[in-house]
Order: sequence, then structure tokens, then C-alpha cells
Amino acid sequence: MAKAEPKTRPTSQSVEEFLNSVSDTRQREDAFRVMEIFERVTGEAPVMWGSAIVGFGRCTLKYASGRELDWPITGFSPRKGNLTLYVIDGSERQHDLLSRLGPHKTGKVCLYIKRLSEVDENVLEELIADSVRHVDGKAE
Repeated sequence: MAKAEPKTRPTSQSVEEFLNSVSDTRQREDAFRVMEIFERVTGEAPVMWGSAIVGFGRCTLKYASGRELDWPITGFSPRKGNLTLYVIDGSERQHDLLSRLGPHKTGKVCLYIKRLSEVDENVLEELIADSVRHVDGKAE
């Protein structure tokens, strides 16, 4: 089956300009710090995906329907009120890591953090690394 053309795909938009446009000072600082963590853990340069996702790496997602699309292996977005990190993947270690992280919420594939200072950055690094290993192992 052919790959679908998603609305969210890599762009040439500057990641630094995007992060500098975040109006809340604390959230902007947190976003730059999170970007450093993702870069160190993934070994990848940040790339804008669409207008609001900072992605690292690339993989092909396959749906049960056979539909395929390119997507970042991991990434984040500074959303209003939260940093949204795309690291929730159902790995075996994830429950334990999340229990040690600090205040957060989760969605289907998202981890929501209000303040980076409230979570354990070492555990966050472990979560990102675990997610990359888990997702990359499924990528084509």
C-alpha cells in the first residue's frame, strides 16, 4: 500500500526560531532544555515536523489497515500549559520509569509535563532512550 501524505511532515522551518517564539519564558527555557536532552539521547539533529513538532529521527509507521507514513521516531512540542513529549509507546519498562518521573499526565502516545524542574531529568532521559529503542526496533 502506498504511503499516505500526512499534513505533518518535515519542514525547513528553523527549530530555534520556533522555540524562541514560545511566549512564556519558563516554557521556552524548558523547551530548549528538552531539545538538548533529545539531541543527546537520540544523536539526531532536531527537525520541525509541521508547524509545531520538533522531531528527531524518522521511521515508517504501519497501521493495521496497511497504511504507512513517515513520522519522527520521537519528539516534543511546547503546547499551551504543557510540554508534550512523544515518548509513550507501551514498552515493558515504561510503567516503572513513569512511576519515578515526577508529576505528569499521559495520553495514547504523549507524555505531558507542566514544568521540567518538577521531574527527574535522568528518568526523562531513560524514558526517551527506551522509547527510541522500542520504536526504532519496529521501524522499517
